[in-house]
Amino acid sequence: MAILPAGSFNTQRRVYTAFKVGDVVEGGVERVTRGLWSGNVGTLAAYHTSSAQSATQKSYYYEIFDGVSSLATAEAQFSVTYGHNAGSGSLGLNEDSPSNAIYSQYAQILLPDNQRTFTFNSVASEHIYAINMNRARLKDRLDPGNFQIGLATLSGSFTPNIYHTGSNVEVSTNLKVVTLIDDSADTQQSATQIGRVYNLVSGSITDGIHSPKTHYGSVFPEQGVVILNADTLNTELDFGTVSGSNLNGDNAFKLHTSISGAAALNSTFGFAARNEEKVQSTFYFVRAKNAEYNFSNNPSFVTGSNGAFNQPTFVNNPKAYITTVGLYSSMQELLAVAKLSQPILKSFSSEVLVKVKLDF
Repeated sequence: MAILPAGSFNTQRRVYTAFKVGDVVEGGVERVTRGLWSGNVGTLAAYHTSSAQSATQKSYYYEIFDGVSSLATAEAQFSVTYGHNAGSGSLGLNEDSPSNAIYSQYAQILLPDNQRTFTFNSVASEHIYAINMNRARLKDRLDPGNFQIGLATLSGSFTPNIYHTGSNVEVSTNLKVVTLIDDSADTQQSATQIGRVYNLVSGSITDGIHSPKTHYGSVFPEQGVVILNADTLNTELDFGTVSGSNLNGDNAFKLHTSISGAAALNSTFGFAARNEEKVQSTFYFVRAKNAEYNFSNNPSFVTGSNGAFNQPTFVNNPKAYITTVGLYSSMQELLAVAKLSQPILKSFSSEVLVKVKLDF
């Protein structure tokens, strides 16, 4: 690595200065947490499905954006889906149905090798809903203890099961909303081959876990996945999940309606989450000694064909202002640029030490 204070060079016309032993120091690993959604926002305010998704794609999942998906500023935040281990609730039979493919995929990714059925609070469930965080939002993992999702009750109890498909779903007139959090503050984490797993239970970030505690599913922070027990959503929130054979229930859309409906009723019920990543820091101590970097390659620094100083006072006491530090490879490739908050005056009577921090 080498350094270059931009716009200057030293008395020996040396542009680069190699780091010496002790100039580069490895820092520690720092845990950094930010809002999960675009712009590091902690609570999502808007929920839009994508007009670009085909009907076939929507039979598997819905991608949720933070604005109208056709706008250039809209970005995907998470996706919702529904799975059934026998393939019910979607067109096709058994292994040929989208719901079976979804259930099998999440079981293969999230469950131990000897387990193929999701269990919640020791009770097996043949069908699930899932929330998958967008990879660009997730960083390393979800930040346990800073996760809350609001779900509004749906109209499932007012519509026969086979007709309670996506287009017929409404938020219930009873306006009931439950908020769910992980139970990381109340229990030891369950370590698995893919990382930590927490229960998804009724509660709020502000008030903690509600009593009595109702189990709604599981949270997998490292995967950025939330699995919800469809049976519990049917019982507690009238999801009315369509589970008939070879029947397009469009169940995934119900989860979108419940999430967006809760936020529409009250912004405090918006989907709140934070991501987490570990950042490795390296410190570079950039030193400009008194006889170095006192000249500038700015054309205004000299005048005439002989390169005389533009300022006569510079003849025996040249001065330059350091504004930028460049970090270069041994092949003189610019790798990083550090901008100083304000110019630093450099002359034969002064030395400069700049500490540059790079996070990886």
